[in-house]
Amino acid sequence: MTDSLWLAVPVSFALSWAAIGLRLRFADRGLDRPNHRSLHEKPTPHGGGLGIVLALLATGAWLGVPNLLLAMMLGLALLSLADDLWHLPFWLRLVAHLGAAAALSHLIALPIPWWLPAMLAVGWMTNLYNFMDGADGLAGSQGLAGFAAYAAGFAMAGDSALAAWCAAAAAACAGFLCFNWPPAKIFMGDVGSIPLGFLAGGLGLVGILQGAWPAWFPVLAFAPFVLDASATLARRALAGKRVWEAHREHVYQRMVQMGYGHRGMTLRWAVVMAAGAIFAVGLLALSAWMQWIAVLGWLTFLAWLGKRTIHKQ
Repeated sequence: MTDSLWLAVPVSFALSWAAIGLRLRFADRGLDRPNHRSLHEKPTPHGGGLGIVLALLATGAWLGVPNLLLAMMLGLALLSLADDLWHLPFWLRLVAHLGAAAALSHLIALPIPWWLPAMLAVGWMTNLYNFMDGADGLAGSQGLAGFAAYAAGFAMAGDSALAAWCAAAAAACAGFLCFNWPPAKIFMGDVGSIPLGFLAGGLGLVGILQGAWPAWFPVLAFAPFVLDASATLARRALAGKRVWEAHREHVYQRMVQMGYGHRGMTLRWAVVMAAGAIFAVGLLALSAWMQWIAVLGWLTFLAWLGKRTIHKQ
């Protein structure tokens, strides 16, 4: 990346940090109050994701990211902010998420036969990121690791602008973590987790279409979130439960309840996230068959690690 594009990284961090600091000046408003499904014990302000979104919109406009993509991000953020405040119906949110995925498919000129699987994949990544945003420092750490991996992947492929924007996304998450690291002073909220999940899925698809990375790369970059959310959803669906309702059955939630606490759980997850991101980037230098063997090995290890952790009691 050129030096000028690298400026997006400190600018994004500063914007995210400053906007969240400003939000905390009104910390007595927009509180997330504890309930039987939450892990926190005292009312905590939400809306920290506003800083991340502001940073991504500003740096994206400067880096020449298509206006339609920025508009989709802004639309999802505003809808999610409304959901944070008034709890919108699930079907309305889902329609918006799939609609944004369809608009993205149009933007990147994806062949029509691939629209449905692309919409489902991006829609799932959008929602799973939101499902996993339930503990101090967790979603911010995954964003930092995952988008740093994307930045490296795009840089290796020669796409400097998207590499810089992904690096800016990682920096925005780092700015948020200054306030969200356990014990959290503020929560991300849907206003941040939904746009981040959309970008994780959408930019992952863009990288595949451009040939920047194979199909496994986005999965590996965000593997802890993908595996925990997918496995938990499958278990709940098989048990006949409403998969869209909030609960405390994710591995990370069960770890907090087991006594690891937010800090102990997040530190362990952050190490795994960073290792997975570095591993994913390193695999890009190997042959295709070696990549797939290594990917299956890493995913199997993560599945074993999660199962072993929640059965330690």
